[in-house]
Amino acid sequence: MKEDFLYYLWENRLLSKELSTVDGDAVTIISVGNRNYDSGPDFLDARIRIGDTLWIGHVEIHVFTSDWFRHGHQNDDAYNNVILHVVYNNDDERLSTPTLEVAGKFDMEIYEKYSIFVKSRRWIPCEKLIAGIQQFTWLSWLERILVERLESEVRDVYSKLVANRFNWEETVYQRVMRYLGLKVNNDAFERLANLLPLRILRKHIDNPMQIEAMFFGCAGFLEQDFSDGYPVLLQREYKVLKSKFDLVTMPMSYWKFLRLRPPNFPTIRLAQMASVVSACDSLFSKVRETKDLESMRNLFNVDVNEYWDTHFLFEKLSKEKKKAIGVAAIDVIIINAIIPVLFCYGICHDNQELKNRSLGFLDDIEPEDNIIIRKFRKMGVNVQNAMQTQALLHLYNCYCKKRKCLKCRVFSALKTAV
Repeated sequence: MKEDFLYYLWENRLLSKELSTVDGDAVTIISVGNRNYDSGPDFLDARIRIGDTLWIGHVEIHVFTSDWFRHGHQNDDAYNNVILHVVYNNDDERLSTPTLEVAGKFDMEIYEKYSIFVKSRRWIPCEKLIAGIQQFTWLSWLERILVERLESEVRDVYSKLVANRFNWEETVYQRVMRYLGLKVNNDAFERLANLLPLRILRKHIDNPMQIEAMFFGCAGFLEQDFSDGYPVLLQREYKVLKSKFDLVTMPMSYWKFLRLRPPNFPTIRLAQMASVVSACDSLFSKVRETKDLESMRNLFNVDVNEYWDTHFLFEKLSKEKKKAIGVAAIDVIIINAIIPVLFCYGICHDNQELKNRSLGFLDDIEPEDNIIIRKFRKMGVNVQNAMQTQALLHLYNCYCKKRKCLKCRVFSALKTAV
């Protein structure tokens, strides 16, 4: 027996209707209280009638009564207002707090289903059953999951915002830089954004070559000998700028190229970001003013220096081709970098229109295509837009992969487990 399962029974009122404490006093649950995810009792502000008395206070849940003493609750004032101790097995008579033993007081089929789920070796435990969930239940759950994902993203944005002294331009720059990395190089791009802040780049906003020199120089790509004129020029510019701003150079070993398609090489992404910064001095201001998805995409639809038309790497010729950021890559940036910052701004300034616009962008963007989404599709899940794919990614990473089935509405909606 696991405490998580006992929390599930309590929170969803799945215990027998006729309950009594180990001392024989009748127990009537009026309100189970609010789940507490911080330190202290498990459920706060419950309303429970024990015998003839109505109690308002907290509920603590354990597998064994002795866990109360094992966890040291008898010495913690936070547990002084516990009105009921719910346990699976009452193995200790020392506790004076009313105790409810629940062994045999719930439907064991629920526990059997739970055991099958958490022990499943399938990709997700419900993969054979998920397609049968009622559409209303499924869509309402995805909506809730999306909110949870956005809340998580907003917390991250806000922490960055505080670190940036509420500079929205710097914050959106850092987010865009991170998601230019397309997962493989996310950390390297984020590190570079911290080493090369936007406030320094903006001092030379009228000189695209110097912007590019700072990007490639700080990234470590200019720490070699060149024969091509363009990288030699960048190298010369960076030497001056490095001294002027006391810039730090990253080791080239931070950057990954293995198994990346050449258009996704970090060199190309850096050239593209240099063009974005040069073309748009105040990116977040533009983002805030943008009303439709196509205009948002156009903010990132920039031409890079012509040198990159025939190169993916310095001094290695390739077939001539424009290196604009593709629509799919732009959408990744909008989904993961722009929308969370815009939504956070809407919250901070109590602007419902901006929050709605953020969700509207997600609704307009085509579904993402990755291994997780493809597996959900294979199971019969209909995916219509990025709003749903974002929810599915959060569902998989935060629930399915961690086998947190008890916190998922899908588990509660399924009548059988196979």
